[in-house]
Amino acid sequence: MAVTYMSEEGYNKILAEINFLESVKRPEISAQIAEARDKGDLSENAEYDAAREAQGILEAKIAQMKGMLSNARLIDESQLKTDAVQIMNRVKIKNTKTKSVMSYTIVSDSEANLKENKIAVSTPIAQGLIGKKVGDIVDIKVPSGTMNFEILEISLGI
Repeated sequence: MAVTYMSEEGYNKILAEINFLESVKRPEISAQIAEARDKGDLSENAEYDAAREAQGILEAKIAQMKGMLSNARLIDESQLKTDAVQIMNRVKIKNTKTKSVMSYTIVSDSEANLKENKIAVSTPIAQGLIGKKVGDIVDIKVPSGTMNFEILEISLGI
């Protein structure tokens, strides 16, 4: 599994979700399995099969999240700079064609959330912005073609 860079907030969010899945969801599914088992013949018991499948999915999700955390490297927020775009920066950009202005925070893949304007460092837009400075015009290849952005501002995204 690859190293995942994340903020302390993102790390703690995943830790809390694992705790919830293990302390709340796991016992709920165990209770469903026990209840279905009490109904008799397991070979023709759809409730039992569904509960066992749900248990397998839950355990796989927990294992995946624990794997991600075991390979996580927390970003030292005191080392973040704003002279050039990097992960954990908030970047204000202007589409040079439409003149629309957008702000995005570049975060790890596991923390991306477009509703919060947090884009993953692996996305084409983030990749095109990394290392660039205020005033730079960047051409970014996106699925619909090439877009041109001017970097207006770089700030700490935290």
